[in-house]
Amino acid sequence: MKKYILGVFAVAVLSSCVSRQEKAMKSADKDFILKAANDNFTKKKWKNALALYDRLANLVAGTDDFPNVGFNTAYANYYDKNYKLAGHQFKNFAVSFPKDPRAEEAAYMSALCYYEGSMDYNLDQSTTQSAINELQDFLNNYPNSERSKNINTLIDELSYKLELKAYENAKQYFKMGEYKAANVALENVLEDFPSTKLRPQIYDFIVRSRYELATKSVYDLKDERIESALAFTRQIEKEMPGTEVAKIAVDIRQKLEKEKKDFVVVKKQTEARIAVLTERQKKLEAQNAEKSKTEQQMKDQMDAEKKAMQIQRDSAAINTPPPAATFKIQR
Repeated sequence: MKKYILGVFAVAVLSSCVSRQEKAMKSADKDFILKAANDNFTKKKWKNALALYDRLANLVAGTDDFPNVGFNTAYANYYDKNYKLAGHQFKNFAVSFPKDPRAEEAAYMSALCYYEGSMDYNLDQSTTQSAINELQDFLNNYPNSERSKNINTLIDELSYKLELKAYENAKQYFKMGEYKAANVALENVLEDFPSTKLRPQIYDFIVRSRYELATKSVYDLKDERIESALAFTRQIEKEMPGTEVAKIAVDIRQKLEKEKKDFVVVKKQTEARIAVLTERQKKLEAQNAEKSKTEQQMKDQMDAEKKAMQIQRDSAAINTPPPAATFKIQR
């Protein structure tokens, strides 16, 4: 019996609330709608409150209630996780009512909305960069605010997302075997985020990339790339002595030293073969040159002989008298 009575009471209360919400949605009475909206806000019924505040926007324009409606609307959207919209509304409040005691709070909440709207590191990070800018703006505008104390923490957290995104993108080049691109991308992460907490991991992938690039390099670039990789192993050991990445660097350096010695042997063998081939080429070129010279001499001799014979023929033709004339006697 008690359960039945409680059930009926609950239904009656719910019906009453729904009826009041419906009445407020249909009413033109500003005060009635405002009271219903504020009651919903107090009871954390954000969607109901927002539906009524939306109706009030034009009704309270120019009145003392306008700032309150705008402020509560922004908070209702924030609690309803409509961060982008809430951030815009808080920011608009701070700009529109700079002398309102809540202006600083609105500016802080605007920045916080951008922070809450930041996407996971593996997604597009344009929202994260916007959030950092908004948080920095709050610091610049309210440097002495009590609310500024955790702003740097939030900025660091967001910056780490950007670092992680850049680091993960750079790692993809390594996984695809694009070691040169991986090395450049990882160095760019260090340049863009000099205070990054990911430096050990980045160093690890850089030294691995340089090792792979050196051992799989073309002949003409192998010396340079081996030396570059060796230099980086020494840099890691100097900057991070005793760390795991330093141990990896030492291990890679030993492999590179062996690669360097092996390449010295290969270079000597290659240079010896090149010297032999060069000598053969020179001899062949000399033989070809001698052959060409002999052929040219023979050609010149034949041309000279032909010329001499032609001169003899021409001389004989000049010295031979023409035949005597023959006359036929007529009868």
